[in-house]
Amino acid sequence: MRSLFWRIFASFWLAIALVAGLSMLLGRMLNQDAWLLSQHPGMGDLAQTWSQRYETHGPQAAQRLLEERKRSYRIDVQVLDDSGQALVKGTFSPRAAAFEARQRNEKRLPWRRLSVDYTSTHSGETYLFIYRIPNPEVAAWQRDSLLWPLSALGIAMLVLTLFSLWLTLSITRPLNRLRGAVHDLGQTTYQQNSLARLAKRRDELGVLAADFNRMGERVQGLISSQRQLLRDVSHELRSPLARLRVALALTERADAVEREKYWPRLSQECDRLEALISEILALARLDAEPGAAQPINLGELLHSLQEDARLDAPQQLINIQLESDLQLNGWEGMLQRALENLLRNALRFNPAGYPIELTASKTAGLLRLSVRDHGPGVTPEQLARLGEPFYRAPGQTSSGHGLGLAIARRAAERHGGQLELSNHAQGGFVATLRIPLNQANQSPANA
Repeated sequence: MRSLFWRIFASFWLAIALVAGLSMLLGRMLNQDAWLLSQHPGMGDLAQTWSQRYETHGPQAAQRLLEERKRSYRIDVQVLDDSGQALVKGTFSPRAAAFEARQRNEKRLPWRRLSVDYTSTHSGETYLFIYRIPNPEVAAWQRDSLLWPLSALGIAMLVLTLFSLWLTLSITRPLNRLRGAVHDLGQTTYQQNSLARLAKRRDELGVLAADFNRMGERVQGLISSQRQLLRDVSHELRSPLARLRVALALTERADAVEREKYWPRLSQECDRLEALISEILALARLDAEPGAAQPINLGELLHSLQEDARLDAPQQLINIQLESDLQLNGWEGMLQRALENLLRNALRFNPAGYPIELTASKTAGLLRLSVRDHGPGVTPEQLARLGEPFYRAPGQTSSGHGLGLAIARRAAERHGGQLELSNHAQGGFVATLRIPLNQANQSPANA
């Protein structure tokens, strides 16, 4: 992964190296005497070489060394002992020494005067070396010696500038795209492919863009589903309200005897409207925060559903298959409402004489709550749309409002699971709530 961490890390280290190099260069430029003494080829090793030759071969050999340096580098050298006496003749003429003595201001001298003490490692004697370099020679050497450091400094600054520009653009451009995506999401105009190119990056911004893209798709999907739900709700509410309005109009025009015939019709339409509103509110409550999860006694829950089903359809037989040691933390009211809807659908389509199977089992860390009937089942085309709010299979428009399976699906999702709908291999229809047992103790995922 081409991480932004390494880019920023490299930028900081490059900047530190550049500052360190610049500091060293400026330090040398400000301390020119020490720089000359250590770096100039005519003086860098002269003190050590001269002392060895003087102590080994005598003054004449030492004097010849100074004269060679004079011819090669135009440097005049004097060597004094501790008492200030000249050890050799040197290369600085007496006339030049007298001229130097008359000039109190060193800036008027045509040469640079430098001095350094050197202690011999062989004899332990200390020598004072006095160098005099012509000013033009110093200027020429400084130009030559500064050319490479200044060139390196210029190249380093250019590289750092280009690298910083590239790093800045690699961060600001994706952030601008993300800012635009956030703005579009706030205006509900987010396009799913707006961050597709950015999501292909193999760094932190690419991961962020991919996560944001998934979030944007999810939010847009929720907004679309909410809009569709509002359209469906308005459509479903329009029908019973229209029937109520017609019944009221007929009641107003009828006499007292005929009016009594319309009161049951009005009561029936009010009951349908109340049931529809109750279903809509139940679906809406599933998106609210349900609070902390609580332990659910699955045995009591399933037997309670069995008793309620016997009261609604005493002719139907309901068999419960419950594995032992099933423990679930969740929201009992939400789960009970989901299973009630699944069981109500099964009671509606299950033929008499065949039992409805209500099963609770555990498979690979999943709790499976299944309701199976022996009815006709559904076609593959209908199966793909079951669970959508207000969808009712053809031929079943008079029963229910198409919200039962939507409520069951939403309840499963709030428990971190899902609703599976399928035709049974041996006939009939089976609806299964699959809930992860390891996620049941957590809060439900936000919609």
